[in-house]
Amino acid sequence: MKEVYVIRDQTLPHFITATVVDWVDVFSRQLYRDCVIECLYFCIKNKGMALYGYFIMSNHVHLIVQSDRSELSNLIRDFKKLLQKIF
Repeated sequence: MKEVYVIRDQTLPHFITATVVDWVDVFSRQLYRDCVIECLYFCIKNKGMALYGYFIMSNHVHLIVQSDRSELSNLIRDFKKLLQKIF
């Protein structure tokens, strides 16, 4: 069953984990890790992301993130959509 995390206060920084479907080791390749970093830079520059820290594992990404412009849930949705377009 899929668990849903609800962001109750959209203005505070949150620790977010984004996983790859079926936990496939996609990010073991430098090319794909670079794509994640490019998406983060895009969101920082264009979406108002305040990124306090990140860690890219072989099959998931950890973020400490906050939104300066809109709701954090919308920002995370947009970040994931950018990643989906690349992969």
